[in-house]
Amino acid sequence: MDPRMRRNPYQLTDESPVYVISVAAQLSGLHPQTLRQYDRLGLVSPDRTPGRGRRYSARDIQLLRQVQQLSQDEGINLAGIKRIIELENQVTALQQRVAELSAAVDGAAAALQQREAQVHASYRRDLVRYEDVQQASALVVWRPKRSSE
Repeated sequence: MDPRMRRNPYQLTDESPVYVISVAAQLSGLHPQTLRQYDRLGLVSPDRTPGRGRRYSARDIQLLRQVQQLSQDEGINLAGIKRIIELENQVTALQQRVAELSAAVDGAAAALQQREAQVHASYRRDLVRYEDVQQASALVVWRPKRSSE
């Protein structure tokens, strides 16, 4: 494996579960009990520690803020918010799949062009291309020789 491709296990990303529920509640502007309810409803599902404690990631905090905005500002109920989140996740997955398929098509097209170039390069060069000769307007009449002449 390429050493540059290895990830540092201590490197934090948006998906790293680092925030306990009290910090996540403070960062999102929600009450800890609201976060527990959202977890029970499946709106935001944080990772769990071995002792079953919740650990929220930066992405979870962002999602909590989105849920709050949709609920309070847009007046959407929690079932509607859950459906919106599911559809957004589905769109993201489909966009990733389209990107994968597009890359595969591009790769197949490049391979096809390369193969076509190989076929053209393998043509024999000592053959002469046939070119259609233009017909003249002269009329030639053929008369067989008579055997008696």
